[in-house]
Order: sequence, then structure tokens, then C-alpha cells
Amino acid sequence: MDNSMDNLLDTYLFETNSLLEQLDELLINAEKDRDFTSDEVNQIFRIMHTIKGSSAMLEFDSLMTIAHHIEDLFFYIREHGMEGIDSSSKTDLFNLMFKSTDQLREEIQKVENNEPLSTNIDSIISEINSFLDKISSGQSGAPAAAAATGKAETATAAVPSGGAPEGLPKDKGACFVHIFFDEGCGMENLRAFMLVTSLRDVNPDFRFYPEDIETNSDSAESIIRNGFFIAYDSQEAAEIGTSIIKDTNNIRSYEIVDNPTASAPAAPEAPAAAASTAPAAASAAPTAANAASKPAATHSGSVKQNLISVNLSKLDSLMALVGEIVITESMVVSSPELKDVKLDTFLKNTRQLRKLTDELQDIATSLRMVPISGTFQKMNRIVRDMKQELHKDVRLTIIGEDTEVDKGVVDNISDPIMHIVRNSMDHGIEENVEDRIKAGKNPQGEITLAARHSGNEVIISVTDDGGGMDPATILAKAKANGLLYKPEEEYSQKEILSFIMLPGFSTNKEVTEYSGRGVGMDVVKRNVESIGGTVVISSELGVGTTMTLKIPLTMAITDGMEISVGGSIFTIPISNVIRSLKVQPEEVTYDSEGHELIRCMGDFYPLVRLHKLYGIDNSITEVTDGLIMLVETSEKSYCLLIDELLGEQQVVVKPLPDYLNHFNIKDSGISGCTILGDGNISIILDVLNLYHAAQSIL
Repeated sequence: MDNSMDNLLDTYLFETNSLLEQLDELLINAEKDRDFTSDEVNQIFRIMHTIKGSSAMLEFDSLMTIAHHIEDLFFYIREHGMEGIDSSSKTDLFNLMFKSTDQLREEIQKVENNEPLSTNIDSIISEINSFLDKISSGQSGAPAAAAATGKAETATAAVPSGGAPEGLPKDKGACFVHIFFDEGCGMENLRAFMLVTSLRDVNPDFRFYPEDIETNSDSAESIIRNGFFIAYDSQEAAEIGTSIIKDTNNIRSYEIVDNPTASAPAAPEAPAAAASTAPAAASAAPTAANAASKPAATHSGSVKQNLISVNLSKLDSLMALVGEIVITESMVVSSPELKDVKLDTFLKNTRQLRKLTDELQDIATSLRMVPISGTFQKMNRIVRDMKQELHKDVRLTIIGEDTEVDKGVVDNISDPIMHIVRNSMDHGIEENVEDRIKAGKNPQGEITLAARHSGNEVIISVTDDGGGMDPATILAKAKANGLLYKPEEEYSQKEILSFIMLPGFSTNKEVTEYSGRGVGMDVVKRNVESIGGTVVISSELGVGTTMTLKIPLTMAITDGMEISVGGSIFTIPISNVIRSLKVQPEEVTYDSEGHELIRCMGDFYPLVRLHKLYGIDNSITEVTDGLIMLVETSEKSYCLLIDELLGEQQVVVKPLPDYLNHFNIKDSGISGCTILGDGNISIILDVLNLYHAAQSIL
């Protein structure tokens, strides 16, 4: 594909996916009310009409056909209302719509993956048609589709010259709204079609030119060259239309233009000279026919836009560039050549530079921030489908859906949240309502999905009020699987609960559609930790379970703690650091196998020696001579022996070269690197894998 086609496809995918998300949310809310309002029916009709048109333009036949048949169904419902559809048929309608949107989403995924679209969609089309036949039986046929377009007879007279815009259509309406879209916005015909769909909600009595915007992609060239025309039969109707037009994205300018062929009534024998001045007269003052109406309103020039769409790769490049600026600024300020040199003006300028760099970084980061609402709303569909499959009455409560997170983070946590919600539905909520009633609970189960900011992290929690987890059952399963590495009585509840996130671990005795295969929670752990986050599980038997994800707001620039071991410098994410301390000889002890333990805050933690793990010479080896840093992960807390604490610093995360993946370097506790102000490289440690690596050599 050339670049223009790539841009068209990107726009199509973005807009179609957005429409399907809107549709899913609409269907979920409507199903709760067991009915569609007239506004919801109109919205579904518009969504399908838009998907049909844009898919036809790109020749995605399966998508176009499905959307077209759903559009026909809701055209009938729009004309005849929901009153004649009984309760059973409404249930069938909701199930049919969810099934149809799933089919559309599957086809969209094929487009995204560059896979061939389905060639046989007869099954879903047959279901849609059968349902339409069922609800329309005994009724007169659905009105012809052409009736919905509201097209009027067009005049055949030539458009006279005299200031009329080039390409003015032949139409007998009183005036036109002449519209130009932003230069280079792409898919002008599709944008025109979407505008037409919006205008029909306000007043369907208008015509538009070019007329073939829905089916002819070449019409985009005409719109670019001559603009897009909407014909109205009155000045008032045109002004009402502009109230919608002015708030539409990607419109550069619009203007109400009097129609030269629709001047005030005149005697047939009117002199040619008088006729030739009609356009000028019409533009100068109201004609006799509309002298009682408001004067013609003309709008031209730029229309203010509050939102634009930006390709994510451009934001990635911007963030990378800002990262390089942060590093370079640090290098300049920390230059060894400036050490002990007093340059007041230079220091003042560097402080200002640091301030501007921080502001630039904040703005670049904010550009990538998106609300988590899209991911949260998708969980409504998961809960809805599982309610029907598992026959459980459960409601989903969403809190903090406006919380903003980096786009890359959102993409990586969608699957973990889905797995947790599924786990809560299947494992968490009790099978029998009687059990809930006996426990004094609401017969209807509840899953709460919440998000909030906490410093440089976003905290996402999924809480269910179900039966909770039984630590004894989990520990017994872990023992049977040979997963215990110390006596059973030494395991804390936190350690026991963390077993459920191991690959292949499941307490279900039977394999079902949703659980029992030992996959799911390990995906949660792996995906969350891949973006520098942690998973914390808390549960009380008979009360419920909470799974909490602590995730950095952005993956590109993060807060880290710089430490030194021998001559090497390492960075540990601040989110993993609990505290650092000096220890006394009596605070060092050993377990039954001779492993070192450090007593801290009333508990004992295993000690990991970085110098031993990485073979670093000239480092502190005596525990009491060095510093101890207490760190934590989703499943383990332990101590690190380090030489020196260098301080907290904001670092730009750099990925490791691909060829290092052949050496399984990530399994050694190394997740990436960063460049320090003096130009040296600091290794960023993966605290969880670091512990596993240390255990493997003991």
C-alpha cells in the first residue's frame, strides 16, 4: 500500500473500532433496561450506516454486508418502534446484536492482522434476516431505503455565473452550505458521509453533493477540489444545520451560499439583464420570498478544533527525542570539566533549562495519556457473557474510569484485567445464591473495578465479594506440584496466594471454558511485570478477594534509585524500593540450609549479594560494612547488599539490544539500561527475576 492508503486504513480502523466500542457500551446499558430508546435505535442505525459506507469504500465486503443487514433491521425498528416487539424477542434481539458485533470485531481483527476476510457469512446474515422477518410479520414492508435519504427533485437549469462557487450543484433549494475539510485529512468522502448522518438527526430534509460519497471513493477528489455541498429549502434550516457543522472535526471552513436558481418569484418575461443581477442582489439582501426571515448568515475562515488524531508512532518518536534531550541536558550539567567552576550565569541558565526540560517531558508524557475507560468498559461485556454462561447474577461496578494512563501501558494491561475479571466471575463469586444468603450477603454478586493515581503509579484493583481463597487448599496444591522450597509453616499468606500466578497452577478439578487449564493468572503476572508493574493479592475466606495492579504511569521515563556495587552502577525502580538501612551483626542470621537472613521491621528477609550474582570485584562483602536495601515484588520481599546509595534520579529506559535475548539476560534480573548524566550506562534491575536468578545459584 502507498502512504495515502495506509492513512486511509489507519483512519478506518480507528473510527470503526471506536464505533464498535460505543456500540458495546450502548448495548450493555440498553440490555439492563430491557429495551432500546428511540435515541439508541437512531444511534445504532447511524453506527451501522457509517461502518457500511466506510467498509464499502475500502471494499471490505463482509463488514459492509453485516453492517448493511443490521442497518436494515434498525431501519425497520426506527420506523415501527420497539412497542410491537415482545419481551422474548427483545432478548433475542440483544443476543443477536452482541453476536453481530462480535462478528464485526473478528473481521476488523483480520484487517488489522492483514488476514483475508471471511467469505462465508451466511449464518449471521440468515439470523439477522430471520429476526427481521419475525418482527415484521403481519406488517407492511419496511419503507424503501431511498425514503430515508429525503432527496428532493433537482432542477435542470444551468447554474449562472456571477460569484457562485465553482461546482455548485443543480438543485432547486433556497441555499447551500458550502463546506471544505482540513487539507490532507484524508477520506473526505467518508467524513462527508458521517457529517450527513449527524445532520439527519436534526433535520432529514436536505440533499448533498456529490451524491455518491458512500459508494464512490473518487468523490473525495471532487470534495477536495470544489468542496462539499448541502442543499436546504430554507435559510432557517441551513442555519440549524451549521450548528452541527461547526462542531464537527476536520472542517476547515463552511459558508451559507444563496442558490442563484432559487431567487424570488418573477414574471416569466423578466429581462435577462435583471436575471443576471439576481445572484448579486440575493447575496446583498434578503429576497422578497424570505424577507420575513433572518438575514443570510455567512461563516468562513478557520473553525476552531479542540481535538486532533495523531499516529502513535509519532508520539513514540517524540517521547524518544524528549528522552535524548533529558540525557543530553544531564550530561551538560554534570560535565566533569565544569566541576568546581563557579559560573553564576551558566548555573542560572542550566536551572532554567532543567525547568523547561521538565515541562517538555511532562507535556510529551501527557500527550500519550488516555483514559482507562475504554479498557474498563470492555469488562462489561465479559461479565455479561459469563453471567449467561455460568448462570450467576453479578453486577460490575466501575470506579475511576477517567484515570489516565500511558497508551502503551493501557494496551498491555487489557489482557491482565480481562483474566482477573474472568477469574473473579468463575472462581470468586459463589456458585449457589443460597450460600451468599446464608453468609448474609446480597444475593447478587458484585465485582468492583477501580483505578486511581498514587504518585507516579496508577493503582488498578479488581475486588469481588465472593467466597475468597482458601490458603490451605492452595498450599496443598502447591505441595502436590512440588513447588514448596521451605517448610509449610514458614509460608506467609502473601506467599501462599502468590502460587496462583505460577504457570500451570489451578485449583479447579475440572477444565471448563473459563478455567482449570492453569493459564490466566500467570499471564497477568507476566504482562504486568513486563511494563514495570507489580501484582498484589489479598483475600479473606468467605469475604472476597482483591487483586491490585501497581503500574507506572509511563514506561519511557521512570523514577529510579541509583546504587553502586564495586565499580558498577545499577538502577532499581522506585516502586520496588521499601527502605535502605545499616544492619548490626546481631540482625544477621541463617536459615536451616545456611542461607543468610536479615532481620528488618520485625521480620526476616533473605539476602541477595549482587557482587556474587554478577561476579563483581572490589565490592563490599561484609554485610555490616555495606548498605542493605529492602525491596519488594508482587510475590517476594528480600534484601540486597550494596556498596553505596547514590540517590534518586529520573531515568530514560532503554531496551536491551535484541542479540542479548539469546543469552536469556532478562532471566538474570536485567530489564534494560539507562544513560547517566556523565555518559556512563546504568543497568536497570528486574527485582523479581533478580531474586529467582539468585536462588538458582544457591
